[in-house]
Amino acid sequence: MTNKKRLLENIIHGIFLILGLVTISFVLLISLYLIISGIPAIREIGLIPFLFGKTWASTGANPSYGILPFILTSVYGAAGAIVLGVPIGFFSAVYLAKLAPKKVKFVVGEAVSLLAGIPSVVYGLVGMLVLVPGIRKVFNVPDGASLLAAIVVLAIMILPSIIKVSITALEAVPKDYEDASLALGATPTETYFRVSVPAAKSGIAAAVVLGVGRAIGEAMAVIMVSGNAPNMPELFQSVRFLTTAVASEMAYSSGLQQQALFSIALVLFLFIMLINATLNFFLKGNKEK
Repeated sequence: MTNKKRLLENIIHGIFLILGLVTISFVLLISLYLIISGIPAIREIGLIPFLFGKTWASTGANPSYGILPFILTSVYGAAGAIVLGVPIGFFSAVYLAKLAPKKVKFVVGEAVSLLAGIPSVVYGLVGMLVLVPGIRKVFNVPDGASLLAAIVVLAIMILPSIIKVSITALEAVPKDYEDASLALGATPTETYFRVSVPAAKSGIAAAVVLGVGRAIGEAMAVIMVSGNAPNMPELFQSVRFLTTAVASEMAYSSGLQQQALFSIALVLFLFIMLINATLNFFLKGNKEK
């Protein structure tokens, strides 16, 4: 009987190992493909002109391939979405995990899950039909399709990830921590924010990173509300993100233009990896302390 259990455990261990290796292989293959496809354009254009050039005119008589506007737009857009979305998502998660009645928690939790399941194109369509005209009227600008519209849409889209993961992290905090805090005279609110939240900070940080990844990697919704023009980023001006630059031109691109789009995808991929590596560095540092 013991031998059969060991054999079964070894088989399951082998299956998990194979699946893990397959996952790692996919990541390595994607990385290798992007590097092979993107490096030739960077060599031909030049790293500095490519990363810091301010003009993108891939179909012009004298093509120019500067992606600094796309990089800054992606950074500003993700940062703006985090500034708007993280506080709303964080406080919503604390309320739902610790303060909300069961019926309210169930209803709002289902609504958050529904938000997570809505396709990106629906967010973009609603933003294009409601948000863009609203920005144009409220701020009296020629066109509401702008960086601001993209930030608002992205902030809404990252809420489900932040709320759901943060709730899971907060609910995983041992109840003994809260009971001890309450026994020492702390109020429930003080306990939740000074005991529960610090204890769940790793999970909350992971939720924020998921939100950042969603904000940086989104294309369809952003392309519908941002105007998709390769301008330097301004709040009420049409802009183009790294993702939308690839999505809008890949279908008809060829030659150096296509290689440059793969280079943009490589830059985007490196951004995501840098964010994840930074988070892991800080989380490991906190655990060691």
